[in-house]
Amino acid sequence: MSVEESPGSGVQETPQQEIVLGTRGSELALTQTRMVEEALARTRPLVKVATEIIRTTGDPEHVAPSELDRREGRKGIFTAELERALMEKRIDVAVHSAKDLPSEMDNALTITAVLPRGAAEDLLLRKSTAHAPIATIATGSVRRQRQTRWSNPAARVVGLRGNVPTRLRKFIESDWDAIILARAGLERLGFLPPEFEFEGQKLFAEILPPENFLSAGGQGIIALQTRAADWVAREIMSSIDDMETHLCLRAEREFLRLLQGDCDLPVGVHARFMTGEMALRVQLFGDALAPKTASGRGCDPEKLAGEVFRKLEREQK
Repeated sequence: MSVEESPGSGVQETPQQEIVLGTRGSELALTQTRMVEEALARTRPLVKVATEIIRTTGDPEHVAPSELDRREGRKGIFTAELERALMEKRIDVAVHSAKDLPSEMDNALTITAVLPRGAAEDLLLRKSTAHAPIATIATGSVRRQRQTRWSNPAARVVGLRGNVPTRLRKFIESDWDAIILARAGLERLGFLPPEFEFEGQKLFAEILPPENFLSAGGQGIIALQTRAADWVAREIMSSIDDMETHLCLRAEREFLRLLQGDCDLPVGVHARFMTGEMALRVQLFGDALAPKTASGRGCDPEKLAGEVFRKLEREQK
């Protein structure tokens, strides 16, 4: 990265300046990285942007399917190698789906910026429009499995893993009645509800009610992670930071940190701004079929997360 600095004026952009984005190689990850490139082209047109594809533990060629099944639902398998490349200075910015990031990270790393949040909801996909009873639903998320059992106790819930095209392919080849996927990922790949076609099969999508299917922390958010000491990368990436989305992500991540649970726990947490104030809602499944819930409103993300966490603790007693 080529930069010039002048006293008191900070980093000065030059035509030779270059920044390297690190990403996974999946179709969705590459699409999200292109979104970052496009945002930078608007705010920092003189910066040359390169992309480095990093293979991660979660990629199928790295581990046997049985091992991935044992790891399913655990955070870090899609992010650890990206963070290592960042620490080793092979890349300047790691592009993550925010929901994949563990709620605690190395102090040498920081989430410098986020893009505006996409749709946070989950979608229920069917192969027909007929609203017949659903006997079998597939999902790989522990949270969605518990939400499904609570909302539809009669349904059989089966596991489902893989990237978005892989999950869609497994669905159309199976006898399952429905699967659940994140709306944001589907839309970024061009699969728009209420219906779309995949490999010749028409699929029908309905938005699941957030009252029952509260989203995962960070769902729909693209997070841009840099080295904390890399002021050049931080200045560049800050130019595309969406402040409201970033504040919401901070609240969601702080709640998960206090709970000490990421994908390992069946927890939903979602923050949004309402009339200039942040509203945070959480949903945690325990031994009972129904979840414990709590909510709150405030302006400071970490303080709000703490207040809602304490409300949930009292609810659990």
